[in-house]
Amino acid sequence: MRESLESTWNRIRGELRRDASDFKFQIWLDPLELVAQDRSKLFVRAPEHIRSWVGERHLPLLSEAAARVLGSPVEVEIVAAEWKPPATEPEPVPAPSAGRRLNPKYTFEQFVIGDGNRMAHAAALAAAELPGQAYNPLFIHGHPGLGKTHLLQAIGNYAERFGAGMTVRYATVEEFTSEFVDAVQSRSTSAFKQRFREPDVVLIDDVQFLAEKTRTKEEFFHTFNALQESGRQLVVSSDREPGDLDGLEQRLAERFASGLVVGLEPPDLNVRLAILRKRARLDGVGGFDDETLVEVARWVTDSVRSLEGALIRVVAYASLRGESATPQLVRELLGRLGPQRAPDLGEIQERTATQFGITREDLVSQTRRSEVARARQVAMYLTRELTDESYAAIGRGFGGRNHATVFHAHRKITEAVAAGGSEGRVVNKLEQQLVGTS
Repeated sequence: MRESLESTWNRIRGELRRDASDFKFQIWLDPLELVAQDRSKLFVRAPEHIRSWVGERHLPLLSEAAARVLGSPVEVEIVAAEWKPPATEPEPVPAPSAGRRLNPKYTFEQFVIGDGNRMAHAAALAAAELPGQAYNPLFIHGHPGLGKTHLLQAIGNYAERFGAGMTVRYATVEEFTSEFVDAVQSRSTSAFKQRFREPDVVLIDDVQFLAEKTRTKEEFFHTFNALQESGRQLVVSSDREPGDLDGLEQRLAERFASGLVVGLEPPDLNVRLAILRKRARLDGVGGFDDETLVEVARWVTDSVRSLEGALIRVVAYASLRGESATPQLVRELLGRLGPQRAPDLGEIQERTATQFGITREDLVSQTRRSEVARARQVAMYLTRELTDESYAAIGRGFGGRNHATVFHAHRKITEAVAAGGSEGRVVNKLEQQLVGTS
């Protein structure tokens, strides 16, 4: 039952992320948790500091997203953190349907162009306008957070909108692998091949993780060949160039390099400022003058994701505490995230283990002792905040846990930090130590 609830909530969250602005999602919707279902009613738990606001302002949004996932009208009730499910056994939540929709926010119009991404943007647009003809395959690489996923999904959105009935398939390598494993186990590989070899445009994110998946590499190789032979467009993204993908067979690396390979570089100050202005306008973030946005752009230099995350952090702090967003506030909040080298996973685990009086081995073990479990959640939170690692990558670094576990940990510690109690102060202290400002 719990797995069903988590699966359903992940689908509802996906709908909410598409419907809401980034600011609204991060501050008011991301901390929510589906805890029970009783007939056509969902019980959603909200932290104390946002519960009344969510109940007053966002119930229609929640109900509409839930209805799309469940396939019928549904009532949503916002409950307190201490609320317990009804004594009667709740009805099972219907399993979500397969498939993944593109995020409509990822379009070429919303992509801010600069010197570091101009060629990648032009190549992606050409592939979208002439699928299978312009650049095929198209290989987009760059460090995490620079816009690879945005460009991939922009291609898909463009093809669906202007392609006169063209079909699009987007998936990460993790999703490609999961579907392939399920197909093998259920003996439905023909249906799997149909899903990934027959669309007009196939978009695969994070192909660097193929190196870890022996059986998937073989299937992906055949999928690649099938797409090429039929003239369908393939676009893939990676954090490295094809020749630098350790553990990838040469024949597959050569195929990736056979088309156009384009890279993304970190944005300069003017581009960062343009990104912030666009985000503030699209998300309806008020109370930000240009001087404050310039200050954010100066402090965060490594990636678009970090830049947008910094804006959300400043907005959240100012909103929850009733303060104005000023350059001084930006310096206070983001100063510790300046030009210092970002800590890696090992450093975060070591520092967190020391703080909680346990070992690094405890953090990656399977023990569920409360003191270790909470320390593990803190370390996962800090890894997500201070690095560009994905939820899936973080899970692998903590003993092979799945992305849902990492997401849950990040949400729980985010709530603790926002509450401002002793635990939040411990987390802030650790963060300051890790970025070298204490």
